[in-house]
Amino acid sequence: MRKSFRYFPLVALIPVLLLLAVPAKAQSELIQDRYEGSVLCAPRVQGECLPLGPNAFISRMEAQGISFPFEPLAAITPDYSLSYLPYLYGQVVTPRAPVYGSAKDASKAKNPIYRMEGDFLFVSYEYTEVLNDVRVYMIAPGVWMNAFDVHRIGPTNFQGLLFSRTPRNPFGWILTPVEKRSAPNYGPGSATGSWLNRLDIVQAYGFEEINGTEWVKISPDDWIEKRYVSLVRPMNKAPSEAIGKRWIDVNLYEQTIAVYENNRLVFATIISSGIEPFWTRPGLFQVREKLEVTPMSGAFEADRSDYYYLEDVPWAMYFDEARAFHGAYWHNGYGYPRSHGCVNMSPGDAQWLFNWAEIGDWVWVHDPSGRTPTDPSLYTAGGA
Repeated sequence: MRKSFRYFPLVALIPVLLLLAVPAKAQSELIQDRYEGSVLCAPRVQGECLPLGPNAFISRMEAQGISFPFEPLAAITPDYSLSYLPYLYGQVVTPRAPVYGSAKDASKAKNPIYRMEGDFLFVSYEYTEVLNDVRVYMIAPGVWMNAFDVHRIGPTNFQGLLFSRTPRNPFGWILTPVEKRSAPNYGPGSATGSWLNRLDIVQAYGFEEINGTEWVKISPDDWIEKRYVSLVRPMNKAPSEAIGKRWIDVNLYEQTIAVYENNRLVFATIISSGIEPFWTRPGLFQVREKLEVTPMSGAFEADRSDYYYLEDVPWAMYFDEARAFHGAYWHNGYGYPRSHGCVNMSPGDAQWLFNWAEIGDWVWVHDPSGRTPTDPSLYTAGGA
């Protein structure tokens, strides 16, 4: 039988050979001289301790501002039933889509009673059936459309977080898949091969800005670029004495809201605020009207090219003219601006906020980056 041999480069053996050449007594004396009087200490014990073991690890973490053991968020997801909506929804996909006076006419695409104008149109329906091999929807009593013109959509069931105590660290939601880095850069060797997915939740333990790029430390050994995460930075008091101890914080830069009661964070989630030039206006406002469901429509351009029509928008709370918090069933792009000035939320988050809020509650809208303009002349009444 042939024997197999494993070969090692001679250079790899040199350190070992050198160590063996030192008498055992001398080796012991070298180590003793280096750590004379030192011991391996228990965690957080002060004194002449060896730079090894749990104590050294905890000291290294605390030097970086990271508590140990790592403190999880004292948070849960709200009741799943908050995401339930009593309506079904569809997007109108045909230009000047016809609307019919009966299910039969809708199934045959004959005798429309009127046509819908606009490019951003969403309808709700309570009843659907199939006639002549065509699905039809009743969008109002005696008013029908067919499936060639309306495509059914399903609202997201995403929900934010309920807190039993205010977190120690900033936290947030990943916006788009991102690979963790072992250092705050894209240099060779920094890629870890470990990825985070959209809506994963992370805590922030540190920040660095390098060559104009902001980085977030999400664990002792992992970094991500800031643009991939929407963060909430918890507060322990209101931004103004006029507010008191109960308010809604809308952060336009982070695209988040944080809800405070008795100066304690109780709820937080990601949102979609107004896109340029339909920004959500910064300022201090109060909730003035609450509607469980309402239609929303409007146009800002002179040629009405941006006209939108949204049926049965759920859980609307107006705080600044036509700007409101409300559920948005037509998208799930939370974390990015995309409204006409309103604060879009998932239906479940919008219902939670609707149930919590009272008329007169304060709303603080702000942009820490300073990018959102504050000139009043740039703002109209706003909209969805």
